[in-house]
Amino acid sequence: MQDEKFSHTQKFSAMDKSVKNELSETIGKVYNSLKEKGYNPTNQFVGYILSGDPTYITAHNNARNLISRFECDEILEEIVNFYLAENNF
Repeated sequence: MQDEKFSHTQKFSAMDKSVKNELSETIGKVYNSLKEKGYNPTNQFVGYILSGDPTYITAHNNARNLISRFECDEILEEIVNFYLAENNF
């Protein structure tokens, strides 16, 4: 018999629009800071999201403190939303 809790799809609630806008701006600032310091922003964001370790993000331009105000799931949600919108899904 299949476990009852795995038979229904969970619903994930989206973040508030003002938080989304602030996060979007923060991702851009962190991206630019990583590029300025010579890092590959994609690799650094993936490392940070998967591990939650803030040392994947440079302290340059206060980027580490800026990104630490958000949860990793919020960052991932924003990145996935952007990808899906850009690719017309």
